Amino acid sequence: MGAGGRMSVRPEGKKSKTDILQRVPYSKPPFTLGEVKKAIPPHCFQRSIPRSFSYVVYDLAIVSLFYYIATSFIQLLPHPLSYLAWPLYWICQGCVLTGVWVIAHECGHHAFSDYQWLDDTVGLILHSALLVPYFSWKYSHRRHHSNTASLDRDEVFVPKPKSSLKWYAKYINNPPGRVLTLVLTLTLGWPLYLLFNVSGRRYDRFASHYDPYGPIYSDRERIQIYLSDAGVLAATCGLYRLVAAKGLAWVICVYGGPLLVVNGFLVLITFLQHTHPSLPHYDSSEWDWLRGALATVDRDYGILNKVFHNITDTHVAHHLFSTMPHYHAMEATKAIKPILGDYYQFDGTSIFKAMWRETKECIYVEQEDGEKNKGVFWYKNKI
Repeated sequence: MGAGGRMSVRPEGKKSKTDILQRVPYSKPPFTLGEVKKAIPPHCFQRSIPRSFSYVVYDLAIVSLFYYIATSFIQLLPHPLSYLAWPLYWICQGCVLTGVWVIAHECGHHAFSDYQWLDDTVGLILHSALLVPYFSWKYSHRRHHSNTASLDRDEVFVPKPKSSLKWYAKYINNPPGRVLTLVLTLTLGWPLYLLFNVSGRRYDRFASHYDPYGPIYSDRERIQIYLSDAGVLAATCGLYRLVAAKGLAWVICVYGGPLLVVNGFLVLITFLQHTHPSLPHYDSSEWDWLRGALATVDRDYGILNKVFHNITDTHVAHHLFSTMPHYHAMEATKAIKPILGDYYQFDGTSIFKAMWRETKECIYVEQEDGEKNKGVFWYKNKI
């Protein structure tokens, strides 16, 4: 079925390296969304305020612990050791704060509680603290979920056809160029996306997540975009006061380093969820919501799966049922895999290897010569 045919699913549910890279089916699935939902235990869709807040409290407790250790003990270390201790703190704190970001992301999907006002309040506070415009991202991300894998309407990591590649693409299609691309993407990718919509959907004029009157948003959403900007501005003012009181170096070490790690993980996680040699993209003649939602892949980040509240290894289920709380997503994933069959894609390749492979293999998308379905596009790497 599809360009790659049916993939052989092994009894233990794992795929060989060849299976992983074989194209998933692109024809209309033999099941409906309703049939997939029926396979999931009903309690998986129930949201619990105490349980949701327990993850917030737990994450913030770990954040506080790391902060206390860093500010109390790193300064006591000899200078050579302190130079190693700070980056270690940045990594550990950044990983936990990425989990905090994921909870705010869940608020944006109305998966935190049964009360929209509570979800938005928690999401606004948590995302603003991480310099993310909550409502601005919420609305653009909602459109990403509504148009996943659509070359015309998807909002983020929209692949380009070969004809739209920049003139310099062939000059960076080599190991040094890929290293440079990854470094720039993981360090500047997130702020550039928020500020200038880099890697996002193409609009006919300037688009920014901070612009209430930009083309990303409708008239009824503009007041909340102002509120998002106010939240980020309040957090920025708080950081300015910290700089005045503690010094720029202190703020960079305590807050800036972990934030850089958070931003890098956000870009990496999203990139690897939607970029894979086996996944199709569709133009308007072929795209439909269910096939688009299935054009994503679950990944294995090891222990970080738990730290990131399983956004990494339950992303397929999340795209199908985005209001489901993260603490039920793993059970739901196990329930739907037999229904999805070959339409479910999991890649357990190490993240560093996958990051390099996808940067090398997924440069642009193109139709296959002789394919009956001309609205289906696949990743290519030959420039």
